[in-house]
Amino acid sequence: MCGIIGYIGTRDAPQVLLEGLKRLEYRGYDSCGIALLDNGSPKVLRSAGRVAMLEEKALALPKSSSRFKCGIGHTRWATHGRPSEINAHPHWDCTGHILVAHNGIIENHISLREELKLEGHVFRTETDTEVLPHLIEAHFNGCLEEAVRAALQQVDGLYSLVVISTRDNMKIVAARRGAPLVVGVGEQESFVASDAPALLPYTRDMLFLDDGEMAIIRPDSMELRTLAGSSVARRPQPIAWNSEMAEKNGFPHFMLKEIFEQPRALRETLCGRLKNGQSVNLDDEISRREVFEGLERMHVVACGTSLHAALVGKFFIENLARLRVEVDYASEFRYRNPLIGRGSMVVAITQSGETADTLAALREAGDRRAPRLAICNVVGSMAARQAENVLYTRAGPEIGVASTKAFTTQLAVLYLLALWLAQARRTLPPEQVRVHVRALEQIPDQMQEILNRSGSIESLAQQFCSYRSFLYLGRGVNYPLAMEGALKLKEVSYIHAEGYPAGEMKHGPIALIDADMPVAVLAPRDSVYKKTLGNIEEVAARGGKLLAVVTENDGDIAKLTPHTIPVPYTNDLLYPLLAALPLQLFAYHAAVLRNCDVDKPRNLAKSVTVE
Repeated sequence: MCGIIGYIGTRDAPQVLLEGLKRLEYRGYDSCGIALLDNGSPKVLRSAGRVAMLEEKALALPKSSSRFKCGIGHTRWATHGRPSEINAHPHWDCTGHILVAHNGIIENHISLREELKLEGHVFRTETDTEVLPHLIEAHFNGCLEEAVRAALQQVDGLYSLVVISTRDNMKIVAARRGAPLVVGVGEQESFVASDAPALLPYTRDMLFLDDGEMAIIRPDSMELRTLAGSSVARRPQPIAWNSEMAEKNGFPHFMLKEIFEQPRALRETLCGRLKNGQSVNLDDEISRREVFEGLERMHVVACGTSLHAALVGKFFIENLARLRVEVDYASEFRYRNPLIGRGSMVVAITQSGETADTLAALREAGDRRAPRLAICNVVGSMAARQAENVLYTRAGPEIGVASTKAFTTQLAVLYLLALWLAQARRTLPPEQVRVHVRALEQIPDQMQEILNRSGSIESLAQQFCSYRSFLYLGRGVNYPLAMEGALKLKEVSYIHAEGYPAGEMKHGPIALIDADMPVAVLAPRDSVYKKTLGNIEEVAARGGKLLAVVTENDGDIAKLTPHTIPVPYTNDLLYPLLAALPLQLFAYHAAVLRNCDVDKPRNLAKSVTVE
């Protein structure tokens, strides 16, 4: 997830762009850049690191820089190519006269790059974005918007982008498919950005582009078209957000915003990794496939929420790829003298890529000459640099301390890895792989269904938020999710909670069951449904207050408790990706009702960078 800004009008464009990038920096902060137009050649400034470093470069512009009245800017959250100045946006074509800033993933960038190279185009960066200015150059015939439209007909993937050119001056062309873009209209000036906060100091008259739309933006006008070429009649509307609300897209907290971002985040995680609904392709991201084919065991190391993802991933990999998996707390791994033998791989899961204990476990694995794979969210992080292979979750920046979208995107990557290993190891026939791929493709839409009817979860939180302790239960692949649900509740609401395998209830926790101990049960209609139903009956018989996350239209559990949260049907293994959302929402609403600081829980930090 990156931040885009564009300006055309009478103001000093560098100042507008830099101020806008500062307001968008929460969307990405590993590199940034601006491109400026006057009547001559474009001026491009780029920098690795945060916007403040770019601002220092802008201070060196001559005073005549106020001549720049048009420009685009970008702050990057890297997905293709390491964070560096050369990979920073904007990017340009062979002539240097067409400039592009882009947010998203060009799924077919490798094939497009090869075709363009054969036509004589020269590439300078490692990014997927660089194919865009070259494609536009190939189609340019005097009209920028027509060249952009023609180029995008060849592009697969998700994107929002802004384009300027000295060859068709004093206009910005913007387009969207899957990633947000908003146009702002002022007096003799126009703006475009990924999010409204960048525009609020200048205008509150805004138009949010829909998927498949393109805007041609001039100082005194804005024309809206579909990417097919049809005109669209829609006018900007005033919005009443303040800057803080706008950074959160109108949500009261980053945690809630990030919960609602999960359908989009999952789509970006899957983008380019599923081949025509048939199979999983990780070959472009993983080197030495033969190492993975010959594995005898995986050791997965992680902390906190990432550890719970690892425990779910163990079920994925063992069930689908038939590969033995051990899961360790990263903080314990190197102190127990682990048996890492020939045929072993260490997999580290970390949102930030900078978690101290996880990095120490990776170093331990390196010292023992074990191959290493990192699953993380931050391109160029220490974990990504230490491991021989890395799979990025592509969740975008997660501001709330309690992890939400990072967790579900980690699960998605682990499921992709399990299916890819199953293909490589031939443990699943192609027709079974297709069934799993198609179920995975449905998850983002099913997540959206849950979010669309999430109001009932707030009502349940009102009934339960005054209790002092909670018990979470699940079986099979869902017992790690029970642990994650309990962690979320105690992290943000400060209610004591514990997660257990449901079969362990009779081995101790059942002693706690009474009218003052609510029990949340993950109860999908899966292969162990009757066993879980038995656990629910045991709780009900002892007067426990039950809350159950169930498969839609489950009448049996509804007879035992009125407090149910339905989720759409999916296969047994994928259920945690859906059931995670109601658990996150329940914890969030309980915390709000208890007047807790949801985004910054006491004593916690987003990334634990000390042991």
